[in-house]
Amino acid sequence: MILFSIIIPVYNRPDEIYALLQSLTAQTDKYFEVILVEDGSQINCSDVVPQFLSSLDLYYHSKPNSGPGLSRNFGAERSKGGDLIFFVSDCIVPPGYMAAVRVKLTNYYSDVFAGPDRADASFTPIQKAINYSMTSFFTTGGIRGSKKGMEKFHPRSFNMGFSKTVFKNTGGFSAMRFGEDVDLSIRIFQAGFEVHLIEEAFVYHKRRTNFRQFFKQVYNSGIARINLYKLHPHSLKLVHFLPAAFTIGVLLLVVFTFFDILFLIPLFIYIVLIFTASLLEYQDPKVAALSILASFTQLTGYGTGFLAGIWHGLIRKRKDYKAFTKTFYK
Repeated sequence: MILFSIIIPVYNRPDEIYALLQSLTAQTDKYFEVILVEDGSQINCSDVVPQFLSSLDLYYHSKPNSGPGLSRNFGAERSKGGDLIFFVSDCIVPPGYMAAVRVKLTNYYSDVFAGPDRADASFTPIQKAINYSMTSFFTTGGIRGSKKGMEKFHPRSFNMGFSKTVFKNTGGFSAMRFGEDVDLSIRIFQAGFEVHLIEEAFVYHKRRTNFRQFFKQVYNSGIARINLYKLHPHSLKLVHFLPAAFTIGVLLLVVFTFFDILFLIPLFIYIVLIFTASLLEYQDPKVAALSILASFTQLTGYGTGFLAGIWHGLIRKRKDYKAFTKTFYK
């Protein structure tokens, strides 16, 4: 039977790690180990880990800060399992997750597998709204954990797994601070490995807790897309330009409003569309209203980051341009 090694990098997030480890103790399939990698945190998990040593096969490592990708490689190199599963610290894993993965891989093995994310009922309205903006077809095109997305599905590091063979053949994650999971996914496809989306193996992903943090996250993602283009020119698709086009379009519509108020009609239609879709999903008017703000934050944040990446990375030719590295979570 496959032994899974769950690898979790963490940076200054002991409270999130407690919730994640607690969810892992409730798994119906318990044949796995957990490797927690403290990535140079100032606020570490040393008080949290002992509380789970009796209920989980848990290994705790500390290392100097190097970013999430290299921390995942650090954990993978110390794992015993034949298949590796990666989560981020702000995830909660439903009780049937490991069982769903084992059933799928037993019946139809794939060297690379991944699952989608959802918002748990306990999440705050802001977290639910941000989850909507990151998973809706009307914002991201449904590319994050959907077979029906506008782009080929690429596993993301909040919920992805692969065999030791894949790790050895690809070298694992790169040193990129942002977009490192997409970079690895591209290299996985280039190496000829089959990727399988396990829709039943979803996680509850808290993401950021306020819109300021969320803007920084998606701004960095927009920049990362240009850095990925420099590494993998074929990876840039039309869908990646849409948030930048949306950002420019919104700005122009607002300017044109000074000449005719009717230019606000497209924005009004889009707002109604977002509100209605979110209301149908969450059955909560407050979440639906916040989803409007989250959607505009997601699109304009990514769009402005994408444009900044073009300016600094392609026109000014700055190597590996990035922003919000030290103040990302503040």
